[in-house]
Amino acid sequence: MSERHSRPEDPGGREFGDEPELSPEEQKLSGIPAESSGASVRNIYYVAFVGALGGLLYGYDTGVISGTLNQITQDFGIGKSYELLGGTISKSAIEQMITSSVLLGAVIGALVAGPFTMRFGRRGTIVTVAVIFAVGVVLAGLSFEPLTLIGSRLFLGLAVGGSTQSIPTYIAELSPPDRRGGFVTFFNVAIGVGILSAALVNVIFSDVPWHWKIGVAAVPAVFLLVGILQLPESPRWLVHRNYINPARRVLRWVRPSGQAADREVRDIQDVVRRESDAEEGPWRALGEKWLRPALIAGIMVAIFTQITGLEMMIYYTPVILTDAGFPSTFSLQANVYVGVVYVVMTLVGKLLVDRIGRRRLMLTMLPGSAVSIALFGLLFIVSDNQPNRWLALAMLLAFMFFQTGGMQVVGWLIGSEVYPLRIRPAATGLHAAALWGSNLLVTSTALTLVGTLTLGGAMLVYATLNVIAWIVVFFRVPETKGRSLEAIEQSLKHGTFLPEPARRRS
Repeated sequence: MSERHSRPEDPGGREFGDEPELSPEEQKLSGIPAESSGASVRNIYYVAFVGALGGLLYGYDTGVISGTLNQITQDFGIGKSYELLGGTISKSAIEQMITSSVLLGAVIGALVAGPFTMRFGRRGTIVTVAVIFAVGVVLAGLSFEPLTLIGSRLFLGLAVGGSTQSIPTYIAELSPPDRRGGFVTFFNVAIGVGILSAALVNVIFSDVPWHWKIGVAAVPAVFLLVGILQLPESPRWLVHRNYINPARRVLRWVRPSGQAADREVRDIQDVVRRESDAEEGPWRALGEKWLRPALIAGIMVAIFTQITGLEMMIYYTPVILTDAGFPSTFSLQANVYVGVVYVVMTLVGKLLVDRIGRRRLMLTMLPGSAVSIALFGLLFIVSDNQPNRWLALAMLLAFMFFQTGGMQVVGWLIGSEVYPLRIRPAATGLHAAALWGSNLLVTSTALTLVGTLTLGGAMLVYATLNVIAWIVVFFRVPETKGRSLEAIEQSLKHGTFLPEPARRRS
């Protein structure tokens, strides 16, 4: 038997604790130089930092459009209506198509990335994502009419969706259980940095052509590509493909001791061995009853991160405030404040999520989110759409404070934790697709909803959705703080996955 296919109970024929000797093929698979050792915390910080560049690109590419829409519509000669594909389309419809095209691409990218990670690994998927990011923003920046821009942003969306399916999972599978939440939420913090960067670019460089504002994102895409090529493959994927010794080498690079790494390899092997007896593939296995609690928990959290109002604020704050009569300069500045709160609260959430827990964080922050966005809407209703601008801004930022510090911190994290290894690529793909699909729904209907219900009425709808989110989290989302991915999987098999309130009711 070759070293590559050594038996699970005896990795490479060596004693646990010995440093494995790798063949050239195995060395290439591990991605870790033979002389690398120690500094496990520094190594996982590097993994999280490089992965976070994907979050930065996601935040910037989706956020920059909010401050460039007016430039784009003027550049393309779009008035109150526009002739497109043989028909007349309103300006708001064009704006929604340009904004939401990247989200449609994200849905497709998330679904495609699942099978791609199964075949080519997490690292190989992220390499592909980085290339699409770079090419997509260049094509978008060179666009000369609406359809070209829409198509370019659709292509760019493949990278956005692929990154959100692969990067949080990649970081989670390399992180130690007791600090996994903090490392995965580097991705969330980077999203906030990207959104804030886009808002600052739109304010500081307001007179710069929009082509440059979009195209500059090619620079971090190149950094992501170069950085991920220096990192190893996920040890879970390696064990699943029966590359045991490369997996040991990778885990020794990110764990405090060889013994800890070897124990983790054994745990992963036990899970893989049990799952290898199953006949169904990962996509067919999604229908198995014992997996349903994890899918409901993960996908519902994913959906609620998008439909509870935050994404609408990120994409359309300048537009809705300007349409409400606020000065354009004030509206762009408000977008910067939104980005600042997003970054600060994701940083705070990153520090808290491994201390107070994922579930508790959401349950604590969602009530404040619901109340503040309801008050924001009521200000417009009682003042006949002419509220005090600073009071309105205060309520908007309060909503961002509660929403970003709770629901948004956990959205990507929970999807990297609750799905068993065998279905993880398919489930995380479905998770990301559900998230981007609901984001697409919100983005493509937000301005229409405001036009139909008024801004105040639309905000009350979002407030109601925050209340519903709290109820779902209370009954359907368990606490995953400090638990290994394998322990979470075992709780699913033993029927102890759901939180105590749900078990008492059953």
